[in-house]
Amino acid sequence: MFHKYKPVFSGFVKAIIPLAFGLLIFWMIFRKLNFREILSIIKQDVDFWVIALSLPFDIIANIARAFRWDLLIRPLGYHPKKSNLIYAVIGNYGVNLVFPRLGEVWRCTMITRYEKIPFTKLFGTLIIDRLSDTLAVALIVIAAFILNVPYFKFFFEQHPESFELFHRMATSIWTYAILLLIVLAVGACLIVFKHHFWLKKGKRLLANVWEGICSITRMEKKGLFVLYTLILWSGYFLYFYICFFAFDFTKNLGWNCGLIAFGMSSIAVAVPVQGSIGPWHAMVIAVLIGFGLSSIDAAAFAFCVHTIQLIFTAIVGLLAVWALPVANGLKHKNSKFIS
Repeated sequence: MFHKYKPVFSGFVKAIIPLAFGLLIFWMIFRKLNFREILSIIKQDVDFWVIALSLPFDIIANIARAFRWDLLIRPLGYHPKKSNLIYAVIGNYGVNLVFPRLGEVWRCTMITRYEKIPFTKLFGTLIIDRLSDTLAVALIVIAAFILNVPYFKFFFEQHPESFELFHRMATSIWTYAILLLIVLAVGACLIVFKHHFWLKKGKRLLANVWEGICSITRMEKKGLFVLYTLILWSGYFLYFYICFFAFDFTKNLGWNCGLIAFGMSSIAVAVPVQGSIGPWHAMVIAVLIGFGLSSIDAAAFAFCVHTIQLIFTAIVGLLAVWALPVANGLKHKNSKFIS
């Protein structure tokens, strides 16, 4: 009886546990604040037209991501429709709001279905896509650090536990012992089970994934890849930073503060929680308080901006999820009618 409902139960767990974790962090941040005061600030002091002005930059960024993904796919010998890639990329974020990190799998699955490209090869290109994002976030954080050394010095003086945890992990012999054990265990399995059916199948899958990863080495327009990356992350930054001008208490903080808050919020997005609820608020509020805002103003900014962007992502993502099969279905019907 349990096996019948196992997929439903598994999906429920995958959705609820990350959400519960995020909501716990959210509750810990806001539990000591006057929420009525936060809502009053949002109702009276926020220019929602300015926030509305920021929203198109998210679409621009995601279109750039779709075009960049196309550059990675083409060396594999496939030429997917740009519209399908755009719908899949935008729909990815809608799916992630329900099941964190499954949006990427959904994205590849949809392109496999409508463009007949092997999933494993697409997944390899997706790894490059995410590695490029990781590098971009790292460069943003490094730039923010270099431009604002006094701020980070003050932050770590006020929160020494943040650095101490990283230092303990980096200098602990147990960290390297565990890594070594993992490497040895994987190596032993590859030797002992080298003729096993599943291992051979796994090697074939990894070969396809590796081919997708190597697509970047055969990519002809590397300069265009860099340009799309710049457009992508400039779009995301403006999507966030323009919101500073919707509040009287953040509009004069400057782009340096915006860059730090954006970099920290981008790190928070890596936490597998729906919409980064909790970690995103924690990062942004901590940065804004560090630049002199009161906790109530910082919380009002974070809550308002995140909520509006979350609703926008959900609406646009769901529209993209709906549009992808509809657009391909209509084209299929039209082609049959013409023939």
